[in-house]
Amino acid sequence: MITPAERFGLLLARRRMHAALSQEELARLVGLHRTEISLIERGGRRPRLDTLLQLAAGVETEPAELVTGMRWAPVIVGGYEFTATPEEASRA
Repeated sequence: MITPAERFGLLLARRRMHAALSQEELARLVGLHRTEISLIERGGRRPRLDTLLQLAAGVETEPAELVTGMRWAPVIVGGYEFTATPEEASRA
């Protein structure tokens, strides 16, 4: 199953490519290093709220677009749950 960090990274990468930006260009726009963008897009890093807002502005989208399909669901162990589109579920 894909993690929320991986889903966020996938959505960010899609929006970045849609905006025709390289990781280097996005990093320059938002004041991060390219390796940080790479880590986030691979799900290896979870951005803070201020970074999420910067990234959304950099790819010219609303912050909500980068967390589409995710929601918190209280569980005994774990602590998160999110929905996936049928396309994403078939890849998981």
